[in-house]
Amino acid sequence: MTAPVPPSAHPLPDGGGGPDAGPDAGGFEVRLEQQDLYRFLALFDQEGVEPLTIDEPAPLGEGAGPNASRLLATAVGHCLSASALFCLSKARIPVHGVRTTVTGEYERNERGRLRIGGLKVHVQLDVDDADRPRMSRCMSLFEDFCVVTASVRDGVEVDVEVGTGASPGDLDG
Repeated sequence: MTAPVPPSAHPLPDGGGGPDAGPDAGGFEVRLEQQDLYRFLALFDQEGVEPLTIDEPAPLGEGAGPNASRLLATAVGHCLSASALFCLSKARIPVHGVRTTVTGEYERNERGRLRIGGLKVHVQLDVDDADRPRMSRCMSLFEDFCVVTASVRDGVEVDVEVGTGASPGDLDG
């Protein structure tokens, strides 16, 4: 596994570390607790961040919250938006607003299992006409500094352990 990269190693304009170079740069934890059937409560290890309800759409769940596919699309869209915004702010290009749309497409793999086949992201930046020519450097850099998008593109390693006890520490194997 690759060691965390210190914020100073991110070569954005003015030596900035990017939006993901804050206190979580070394790692993070999210806990999920089942509430009912396929409805879970996601608990984040961030002070002041409210829990989030996650659920599968009908007929499996009740659609009481976004499902995992929508959360992945949200993570990619937010990361790209924040990365672009951060780079433009370091370049001193005022952004008056950002609207991002992420469209996901499902496909089946060779075993017939449903997968996210692709995500199309459209980031709409509201900048002054006079500043548009100065955006090219950031537009060539920002995707590479989006932690989530780069991780998805590279195929994140996922190590899974399954336990059978009531406590998360009761792992089999």
